[in-house]
This record gives sequence, C-alpha cells and structure tokens, in this order.
Amino acid sequence: MEPTAIIGMVLLAGLAFANGSNDVSKGIATLAGSGVTNYPKAILWGTIWTLLGGVLSVVISFAMVKTFNGILEHTPDVVQPSPRLAIAVMTGAMVWVLLASRTGLPVSTTHAIIGGLCGAGLAAMGWNGIQWNTLLHSVLVPLGFSPVIAMGGAFVLFPATQRLFGGMKERCICVSPSQNVRLAMDPSGSAAMISNATDITSSADAQECEGPQVVSLKIGPDTLHWITSGLTSLARSLNDAPKVAFLFLGFSFLGKGSVTDVTALAFGIVAVGMGVGSYLGGKRVTKALAEKVTRMDHHEGFTANLTTAVLVTAAAIHGFPVSTTHVSSSAIIGMGLRKGTGEVQWNTVWEMVAAWILTLPGAAFLSVACWYALGHALN
Repeated sequence: MEPTAIIGMVLLAGLAFANGSNDVSKGIATLAGSGVTNYPKAILWGTIWTLLGGVLSVVISFAMVKTFNGILEHTPDVVQPSPRLAIAVMTGAMVWVLLASRTGLPVSTTHAIIGGLCGAGLAAMGWNGIQWNTLLHSVLVPLGFSPVIAMGGAFVLFPATQRLFGGMKERCICVSPSQNVRLAMDPSGSAAMISNATDITSSADAQECEGPQVVSLKIGPDTLHWITSGLTSLARSLNDAPKVAFLFLGFSFLGKGSVTDVTALAFGIVAVGMGVGSYLGGKRVTKALAEKVTRMDHHEGFTANLTTAVLVTAAAIHGFPVSTTHVSSSAIIGMGLRKGTGEVQWNTVWEMVAAWILTLPGAAFLSVACWYALGHALN
C-alpha cells in the first residue's frame, strides 16, 4: 500500500474522530439539557445512532460525495487535485474541529471542510481550480438558509407537539408470566392439583408493571424524546459521513483498488472514527449546548430534535450539505425564543456564531499552511 494511502486513512480517521467529538452533541444535548437522562447515557445513545448512520450513509447519501466532488475543477487546463491536497484539507479541518471541541464550541465540520477545500484548492490550483457557481448554489445557499428554516420550523412546530405531549400519559407495556392451575376433587372433598401451566399475558395500559416480567417498556413523552434524539444523531451522521469520506474517495488515494472496496473502506473508517470520537470526546460540547443556550423541558427538546432530524435527513438524501451544527443550534434557539428573548443566553449564541464565521478562514489557513509544509517536505 502506498505511504500516501496510509497517511490518508489515518487522517480520515482523525477527521472523523474530530467530527464525532464535536457533532454528537447536536442530537443528544436536548436529552441532557431537559433532564431526561445524564451525560454518559446520552453520549452512549448518540454514539450508537452515529455508528448506524455512518454505515447507512454509504447507500443513502452518496449524493453528498458528488456535491463535494463538484467544488474542485477537474478539467485539463488546471492542475488536478492530488492526495497532497486532500491531506492538507483533512489536516486543516481536523485540527480546527479538535481545537473547537477542546474549548466546547459547537463548530461546523462542513464549514471546516469547505474552508480547507477552498484554501488548499486555491494554493494548489489557483482561482480557476474552484467551481465557484457550484460552491455558491449547491453548498453556500443551503448552509445559509438552513438555520433560518430550522429556527422557524421549531418555533412553528412547538404548539402541535405541545398538544401531543399535553394529552399524553406515560404507560407501561408489561409482558408477564401467569400460572394456570387445574384441581381435582376426590369423593372425600379434598382437592389436589393435577396440572400447572405457565402462560404469557400482556398489558399495555398499566401505569407500573407489577410482579415478575418477561418484558417491561415504558411509553410516554420521554420515550418519544429518546427516539427523536436517536434519529437526529442518525441524520447528522448520514449528512456528515459522506463529506468526510469524499476527502479519501475524491483524490485517488487507492487508484488500484475497486470502487466498491475503496468506498466500503472509506465509509467504514469514517463510521468507526465518528463513533469513537462521539463516545470519548463528546461531553464538553454537549454540555455547552445543553446548558448554555437555553433551558428546555422534554416537550421543547422533542421539537428541536424532530426539526433537526427531518431537515438534516432530507438534506443528506438530496445531497445538500447543510450543517447539523447550524440546524440543531438554531432549533434550540427557536425553542428559547418561544419563551422570550430573555430566555436565550445571547453571549453563548454570539460565541457560536463567531466560531461558525471563523471556521471558514481558520480551516482554510491551516490547510494552506499544511499544503506548503508538505511541498517543502517533499522537495
């Protein structure tokens, strides 16, 4: 295997780890913030769904790879994209996202990759090496409008979910063993048991399960919140995995391998990397989103997650590279605005916005620096 391929796989795993450590928070912050569960359980839940989304993304959201592949020019009149360029982009994006995760800022991996592509692309191929129309219409427009749609969608959707939760009571589905006994009477009047059979009975309207149980499952508002949290983690993985995998697939790291094998390898590395990053490094950013934007109950958390899951999944399927960070954070802000502007901690919001804005030039600068450093090292 070529040394550049090994370097590419290591950096791919590193960028996926960085993405997981920063972005798992987008699906589970509402669980912890509304008091449904604690941070370790929420992070484990998000990690499981992140892994599942990474695996499914190879067949569901491959359109995202095509979108990102269209950002760079591939005509003979410009220098062609190379593994060196991909290494520079992955390094710049990875370092930026890891720094943000370390400080607890929920930045956008999408922004970091785009910034790295544009910065290193300009350094490597010049102005004509970037497809600016594709970048504007297929990438920047969805990125710009998605936070507004998320904030407005969560704001409008909340009354409907409030009515749903207002009339919902928590019930327990119980599946329990029961004993059926047959007795025989003799002429003297004494009774004796002649058979003892065990049946399984179920109940779906009990408030609490009593006695021994085969299965016990509570269904209620918290259950729905868990489900939408998982779906949000799944959606963000569907949306992010192909963006990261593109940096391996789009630059001919393994030119002799079959398309199927290379694709499976890239998405496998990304799925595992995102899962490990989610589990080991996700708490700091999760805590920032859960506690420092606005306080939520489970009604509001459910609504924010439902909005995020629907928008991000739709974007992933159609190849629109929206930022889960933008969508999730904006939906949470929308929940706060329903209670009044004073309920939103605007200092935290402005820090997040500043981090989003700085991500593009920051990742671009790091990628350009890496591009030139690699050039000096290879000469």
